[in-house]
Amino acid sequence: MTDRLQNTANSTIGGLKQSLGNATGNSDLAATGAAQKARADTAQQAADAKTHAEGLSNKIKGQAQQAAGSVTNDHSLQAQGHANQAKGNVQRNV
Repeated sequence: MTDRLQNTANSTIGGLKQSLGNATGNSDLAATGAAQKARADTAQQAADAKTHAEGLSNKIKGQAQQAAGSVTNDHSLQAQGHANQAKGNVQRNV
């Protein structure tokens, strides 16, 4: 299971435990659920930030490759730069 799916599942399960605990007056279950949800949400935010940073890095790398390819008339390097920019844009929008 990917980290994103695992974080989403843990957040959902934690939220359900918290709601069930609140509805039944089981404060231990509610607290356990809240903690599980908070851990999963924090892990997801960290994963999103990492992916965004990797995307920015790929975009910058792609721009540099495209510029170098233009200067040296290396069409392969330009294409590689374009691909890295596209990859970076996708990563930043996930």
